[in-house]
Amino acid sequence: MTRLVLAVARATEERILEPLLERGHDILARLGPLDDIAEIVTRTHPEALLADGDVITEDLLVHCDDEGCRVVAVCADETQRRHAAHIGLRDMVDEYAGVAQIEKVLSGPELGTDPDEASTGRVTAVWGPAGAPGRTTVATSLSVELAALGARVCLIDADIWGASVAQMLGMLDESPGFAAACRLAGQDALTYDEVERISESYPVPRGSLSVLTGLTRSARWPELTTSRVTDTIALCRRWADHVIVDTGFSLESDEEISSDVFSPRRNAATLAALRASDRILAVGRADPIGVTRYLRVHPELLEVVGGIPVHTVMNRVRSGPIGVAAPSQITSTLQRFGGIDKPTLIAHDERAADAALLEGRTIREVSPRSPVAAAIRGLARGMVPEAALPATRRERRAQAAVKENTRAWRLSGRARTSP
Repeated sequence: MTRLVLAVARATEERILEPLLERGHDILARLGPLDDIAEIVTRTHPEALLADGDVITEDLLVHCDDEGCRVVAVCADETQRRHAAHIGLRDMVDEYAGVAQIEKVLSGPELGTDPDEASTGRVTAVWGPAGAPGRTTVATSLSVELAALGARVCLIDADIWGASVAQMLGMLDESPGFAAACRLAGQDALTYDEVERISESYPVPRGSLSVLTGLTRSARWPELTTSRVTDTIALCRRWADHVIVDTGFSLESDEEISSDVFSPRRNAATLAALRASDRILAVGRADPIGVTRYLRVHPELLEVVGGIPVHTVMNRVRSGPIGVAAPSQITSTLQRFGGIDKPTLIAHDERAADAALLEGRTIREVSPRSPVAAAIRGLARGMVPEAALPATRRERRAQAAVKENTRAWRLSGRARTSP
């Protein structure tokens, strides 16, 4: 398998050492805080170095590159992740990552691969028709859920009609981060360091969430041209594991009614974000008016985005405006009139939504057991490879039981074979 050198904390080493050996990996050295990592790498010629994020320096990274050794940072917090990103290290895992996730990183692109060509970030655009179906609520909640699974997430507010991500997350929006990024992209000056500088960090326990806030005044929409938006999203894709884009509602293209075909387009940011995405979450409001609006504009959305997958999310599902068995009625209506299969239904939870708005946080944080949080958590887990998902509480208990049973069996075997 892989010839490894470990330079991690004792607790991390005790957790991963035995599983790594069981999977056939060769551990060449286990280093302490006072050991010279560069010297050991030179002497042992490992294929990979697994080290804590705070012990990796730029000089060590260059030395390992020269030796043909991949470096994977084990990051305990956001500070270590930012340090690793600052020195140009893209291979990172959480300190509680399982061996399967570590192996996935170890089997990544070969050394020397252009990071632009080796991008693995996924872009998800969150769109919805007019009528406040809950685009921003879904976008912010999904971003936090993905970050809580250990991913590095970039949330972009590209709604030129009514940006509100900053307010929903309790952030100051005096300087629109997405507009600043687009201006830098137009000058060919947008870099990872610049994105990190102009983005706002939102605290998430396991992963990291960076937010590019939206326009403070909708009149500034000419700053968000098609090329600038496309270039900004492309760079963010390489910078983060997941890019979530909260878009505007309008799909109109006004080239036909403009005498100047080179003039800025009001909805250019929305159309560019949709076309630059890998997946689109189309959010509709689950009442008679919301469903009608969604079904009318859904064919236009499919035409605009071409072959990009579109997944329907119906928000605020409740029996009041629909009647008995609201979920089944909505599902059958979407299938009958729009040919839409397997939509995600998000139940209405007014108390949790109000509490989130009051505190400037997401529904997951103010009400973890809310059906809204559960539905969006399911969406997030469906977007993360199974090998990268952290173990649930039940899975951790089962793993602990198996480990204890294996240890007891080994001890009993030693007792039988001892004289």
